[in-house]
Amino acid sequence: MTALGLDERYSRQELFREIGTEGQCKLTASHIAIVGCGATGSALASLLARAGVGTIRIIDRDYVEPSNLQRQSLFDEADAAESLPKAIAAARNIAAFNSEIVIEPHVADLTPANVGILLDGVQLILDGTDNFETRYLINDFAVKNSLPWIYTAAVGSYGVTLNVLPGKTSCLACIFSDPPQGTFETCETAGILNSAVNFAASIAATEAIKFLVGADEWLRRTLLSFDLWRNERAEVAADKPRAGCRTCGEHEFPHLAGEGRPHITLCGRNSVQIHERHRPVDLAQMSEILKPLGTVRHNDFVLKFWHEPYEMTLFPDGRAIIKGTTDKTVARSLYARYVGS
Repeated sequence: MTALGLDERYSRQELFREIGTEGQCKLTASHIAIVGCGATGSALASLLARAGVGTIRIIDRDYVEPSNLQRQSLFDEADAAESLPKAIAAARNIAAFNSEIVIEPHVADLTPANVGILLDGVQLILDGTDNFETRYLINDFAVKNSLPWIYTAAVGSYGVTLNVLPGKTSCLACIFSDPPQGTFETCETAGILNSAVNFAASIAATEAIKFLVGADEWLRRTLLSFDLWRNERAEVAADKPRAGCRTCGEHEFPHLAGEGRPHITLCGRNSVQIHERHRPVDLAQMSEILKPLGTVRHNDFVLKFWHEPYEMTLFPDGRAIIKGTTDKTVARSLYARYVGS
């Protein structure tokens, strides 16, 4: 036994008879992916890492900001001060409390071009994203490849989660035929309770553990939603694929094919993301170019540039997030001015 008694790390979990020693061994041998490491994603990563899931791949293109700390308990003030990518910060912080497992951080957007690479070899996908574009991409990939995934979302005091077992249960497109159109609430517009985040993540993490230990008979087969503030709860049956579902039934995968994927999208509060990938950017060199024009800071993963009233975050693959505007034309003009067309 070590001084810290680490050989007993999972002893209380193994005493839960539905898991036991055999189930713990299955968790240790498991390989999962968490797409998005914001509020729900970081809570999922923390819970499943502490539960001993052997390999966790974390995919996120964003970086830690002070506004994240209210609900993203995996990160701290030092991560925000360094503007660390969430995937990198998550890997470092998880290693501090469980060095026995493997964390595979990927600082990247999940796109039709890389989804096959980033999700290759995993048993289960967990949704920690904040947009339906990526969720429908995950759904297309999962159904096409018969790969289970868990949809999870939280905003305000509301949370929702759904287990998708391709060929057995409803998929996301069975429940919502098309992505929501127009304006809908996000944590940037409606706020969010950290308790709603953790409640949703706890339910999803438990479902993930059920799946990984082979307790399929106990997996929930409904879309579960709840509002912690109003004490409301609802479930929608999702125990079988919907007849005529474009994804499950017709095997059409438009999101996987990249149909209609925009090059410029709204991203958070008063900000726009430019999905530029035609050439890499040398962040150190770009930092020197931008220094005379405003305040600039960079590390190996991200560059931040402030020039009132705009703030630009630049990634090595050419992607950029420009805060201070929701006008895509203005964002493109600023990108061309500072980074080049």
